[in-house]
Amino acid sequence: MRASALLSVELGRGGRSVVRELRSQSPMTMVPRRAAATSADGTAVVHLVGSAATPVGGDLVDLRVHVGPGARLLLRGTAATVALPGQHAGHSRSTVHIEVADGGTVEYLPEATVISSRADHQAEMSVVLGEGARLRCRETLVLGRYGERAGRLATTTHVVRGGIPLLRQRLDIGDERLTASASYLAGARVLVTETVVWDSDPVEPSSGDWWSLAPLAAGGALATAVADDAVAAERRLAEAVSHHPDAKELEVRSW
Repeated sequence: MRASALLSVELGRGGRSVVRELRSQSPMTMVPRRAAATSADGTAVVHLVGSAATPVGGDLVDLRVHVGPGARLLLRGTAATVALPGQHAGHSRSTVHIEVADGGTVEYLPEATVISSRADHQAEMSVVLGEGARLRCRETLVLGRYGERAGRLATTTHVVRGGIPLLRQRLDIGDERLTASASYLAGARVLVTETVVWDSDPVEPSSGDWWSLAPLAAGGALATAVADDAVAAERRLAEAVSHHPDAKELEVRSW
C-alpha cells in the first residue's frame, strides 16, 4: 500500500489559524476540528485517524505538513498504530516532513507505535524550522504487543532551524542484547521521546527515575522516558517536561 497526506495551515483573519489545504487517504485520514471548536489562542486542531491496518510490510506512508508564518497547528493522533509483517519480504516505511515558517508553531503528538513480532519498520521524521518557529514533537514506541517480543525498527529524527541542525538522532530496535543493555533501554518495553524547541531552553540537564530532559547544543531540548508500560512512560515524560522553562505552556490540552 502507498498512501500520502498533505496538510497546510496559514494565519487567517482575527489571528486564527486556518487549514488551507488538506488531502489525505486511507489508511491515514486527517480530520480538522470545526472552526467553532478551535482553541482560544487560535490554534488549528487536526486529528490523525487510522482508517485501515498499517503499516504492513511493503507499505509506504508519507505525511507532509506546512505551517505558515505566525500560524499555529496542533496535530494529534486518536489511536495507536501497530506495525505488522507483510505477506511478502520487505519492510514498511513511514515518513513525516514538517516545515514551519518564521514565527509559526507546530505540536505533533501522535499516539503510540507498537512494533509487533516479525514486523520490520522504518520511520523517518524531518522538521525544518524558520526563525522564531516553535516545535513540539513526540514519539512513543511500544516494543511488542502483550506477551510478545518486538520486531525490527529503525527510526530517525532530524530537526533543523534557520539552516542549523538541532537534532540528528537514530534508534535501532531488534537486537535483544542491545535492548537489554543498561546503556540502551535497560529492558524497558516503552520508550517516549519529545523534542521541544520553544521560547526558552533549559540551562542544565535534569533527570530522575528513568526520565531525563537534556538541552540541545544549538537550541531546543530533548525529553526521554522509559518504562514497562505506556502509562508509566507518559507519566515520566510529563515529569521530564515539567522541568522545562516553558512547562506551563507545554501542558497537554484536552481539546
